[in-house]
Amino acid sequence: MMKAAAVLILLTALPLPVLAASAKPEIERPAGSAQADGAVHTVRQIPEACTRIEGRFTGDAASPYDMQLVRTSAQCQPRAVFLDFARVTPSEAAGWKLNEVVRIPSAACRSRQAQVEVWRKPAGQQVALDGQGQSRVYLGDAKTQAAAGKLAALPAYSARLSVEGAACTR
Repeated sequence: MMKAAAVLILLTALPLPVLAASAKPEIERPAGSAQADGAVHTVRQIPEACTRIEGRFTGDAASPYDMQLVRTSAQCQPRAVFLDFARVTPSEAAGWKLNEVVRIPSAACRSRQAQVEVWRKPAGQQVALDGQGQSRVYLGDAKTQAAAGKLAALPAYSARLSVEGAACTR
């Protein structure tokens, strides 16, 4: 009884942010190198979706950072899809996993950094590997599955951009 009361007192004394722990990313890396205004740089590459996230600091106070999705190659065959964050609103409750949080500091304004959250939604089924440890898709089998409407779901990715820190005056 005393332990329960002590735990309850401790929990009420903690600030709310400590209680609401945010999702821990699957991949953790240090912040990237500082980028100059106007310099286009790769934020993250997602080979499965044939997509590269490119960003640049604009120098504009109203819209300090610009992020674009670029197809890596016309010949690339995607094994995953990249979806608009506003349409899918990824969350752990919806089966999404926080894959990585990429931080890019501004070279012109050290108090400012862009932050890109990359979310991943697994396809939900494990791919069977052959005796050589390779995942193989045979045309005849794929046609049969497609005709039966049993194509495997593709993994999905999504990203959200935010800019943190105070703006610098020039």
